[in-house]
Amino acid sequence: MDDFARQQRQTYEALKAAPGAPFIAQRPAYFSPGAATQDAANGTNTYMRFGPMFLATQFTDTLAEARAHHDAAYIGDWSPLAKIRVTGPDALRFLSWLGMNDLSRFEIGQITHHVQLDENGYVAMEGILLRVADDDFVFTAGSGAWLEHQASQGDWDLELADLTPDRFIFGVQGPRSLPVLQRLADGDLRDIAFNRSRTARIAGHDVRVLRTGISGQLGYELHGDAADGNAVWAAVVEVGEGLGLLQLGFAAMSNQHVEAGIATNGLDYLPASIPTPGAPWQFKSGGPTGSFVPTGLADFFRTPGELGWGARGRTRRDDYLGRAAIEAERDAGGPARAFVGLMWDTDDVRAVSASLYDDEPIDQFVLPRYAGAAFDRIVAGGRDVGVASGRTYSPYLRRMISFGVLAREHAAPGAEVEVIWGRPGSRQVPIRATVTALPFVPDGRRVDVS
Repeated sequence: MDDFARQQRQTYEALKAAPGAPFIAQRPAYFSPGAATQDAANGTNTYMRFGPMFLATQFTDTLAEARAHHDAAYIGDWSPLAKIRVTGPDALRFLSWLGMNDLSRFEIGQITHHVQLDENGYVAMEGILLRVADDDFVFTAGSGAWLEHQASQGDWDLELADLTPDRFIFGVQGPRSLPVLQRLADGDLRDIAFNRSRTARIAGHDVRVLRTGISGQLGYELHGDAADGNAVWAAVVEVGEGLGLLQLGFAAMSNQHVEAGIATNGLDYLPASIPTPGAPWQFKSGGPTGSFVPTGLADFFRTPGELGWGARGRTRRDDYLGRAAIEAERDAGGPARAFVGLMWDTDDVRAVSASLYDDEPIDQFVLPRYAGAAFDRIVAGGRDVGVASGRTYSPYLRRMISFGVLAREHAAPGAEVEVIWGRPGSRQVPIRATVTALPFVPDGRRVDVS
């Protein structure tokens, strides 16, 4: 382990040991493996916190960065994600029990969305699971604490290793993502199918290339040693400049998930692991904002059916954590609420901005999206019928959009509802919204590149 990698791990371990300690005095600042290279383009010298790590807020223009995955390509930094390696004879059996996905045909090199539930059937954590070898897996997510906690509760013959500070994760997404990477790779990458991965040499460094779809478009992830992060980032930026690639700042990272119809843990719902020993320590506990007033913490939890993930686990015949609750929900006819998109009325949105010049301004929109969790009431016919999240301005669609977890009788595409905008105690206004099917943009993740 070189000096840089050793420093990354020491900083991470100090932060993990005291995540709630006073900033700097006892809790060190933790930056990306690519931070030194990124700093040259971070003209505003501003940073935002993503989990345990600080990332550049923007590099050029946030709205341009927020549509780069449509126009050409971007390189973005997901290195803050937890990376937990699971090895041993019981690794597959444990992960099959922990997640609702059917892993009976999970191949080496394959990746899958791994949805982990609590005993009540709520999503406790979710992320990407990679099979490296027969008994070797890596789980990447906002937190690996739920996995670690559950592994400690059973008599599993396996070992866990926290690789978080040792590895970088860079996303290269958009229609020109493949041409960018082809210029750096020792060999052709077109053989990598969607949700598959393999090792490759990129800019002279060993990395694993995963074909993923966090942007809803053609895209890849690069996973490699932290010590190589600066060199790999710099190489991608250099060859990508002629192809229109932009560096993606944190402020522009999450609007693409809304366009693609992908709910984000900690933003569009809160994980049910929060009140348990497996709580995600990586995230600050400031609490959500918005017009929605909960009766308890569980009002922010969601079942997989309420996030569009209900089909996972339908082919399972063996047991998994939370299965009884999921089957009870299915026997009752499925979730009472559906996961939908909402197109916000442009005139009503403009009125919010114009209120800056009123005696009592309305809470303004953070563009493209508020960096934390925000939940707003959805009403129809004078009564509450759901909760909105993920409010974002899409510079590609030129519309304000959001998710809605909505009573099924109001969830048909074309239905009209209102979102109550404004925090409790402030000036609140109804904003008209039209229900739409997800995703908001055509799904380009599986485009044929052969």
